[in-house]
Amino acid sequence: MASNGPIAILAGSGQLPIQLLKHLEQTGRDYRVLAFRGFAAPELRRRAHASADLLDLKTIMRVLDGWQPKAVALVGAVRRPGFSALLGAYSLLRNRQEVKEVIARGDDQVLRGAVMLLEERGHKVVGAHELAPGLVAPQDLRGALVPGEDDRQAIAVGLDLLNSLSAFDIGQAAIVAREHVLAIEGPEGTDRMLRRVMRLRQSWFGLRRRKEGGVLIKAAKRGQDLRVDMPTIGPKTLVEAAQAGLSGIAIGMGSTFVLEQEETLRTADRLGLFLVSVELPWMEADHG
Repeated sequence: MASNGPIAILAGSGQLPIQLLKHLEQTGRDYRVLAFRGFAAPELRRRAHASADLLDLKTIMRVLDGWQPKAVALVGAVRRPGFSALLGAYSLLRNRQEVKEVIARGDDQVLRGAVMLLEERGHKVVGAHELAPGLVAPQDLRGALVPGEDDRQAIAVGLDLLNSLSAFDIGQAAIVAREHVLAIEGPEGTDRMLRRVMRLRQSWFGLRRRKEGGVLIKAAKRGQDLRVDMPTIGPKTLVEAAQAGLSGIAIGMGSTFVLEQEETLRTADRLGLFLVSVELPWMEADHG
């Protein structure tokens, strides 16, 4: 690690890596991008300084050794490969039994294993929220609309649910209507979960009957390392929520990225949805 080196961005899919690069450019920070093939968006691939397959750890480490970065950030979504592929890749650099134990524990442990590998090679791993704190949901994030009584009840139920599910490492989001859980996020991600609820609410003729209410609650898990896989929403999330017939979205303050924040709030207002940030009691317990 070089104290005056660039910031190395290991980039997956989504808009977060692109938004982070824009912030680094605006603040005059030097950076290098390694794009993961099959994940990074075309715009990002055009701007990347190098590319590699997700499991090509030898190439990734060789590129980082050449860059001598000041810090490394893992940014953007990736789909988890199969167990055998992960085991084979990680075993190039770590004890096989130790790798097997890490992978068997779930996605969070796999991500922590990636951080551990980088740190063992002398790299400082930082989160995108540390590089661009302005992308994170502030305490006072509010659209023009506010949650009603049923929505506040749903938010409370959703937060309790996500807190309880943290130990099982199965997702960062849920959709709740009053006290009824409509969906829990799995490996498919938030957008596909919202589409699943939309399909459940369709009439026999394929048309949604009316706005039926409910809230998307999205938050970091208890004990989550915010340097990797931090929850993210953007304008597209609001569009998907509206199509699913929801009343609004509640996200964890200080621990959720809001991409294009002004446009996201305008989209919420235009579609008649509320968007609020809420306090996560377990985050205070975890961090102080």
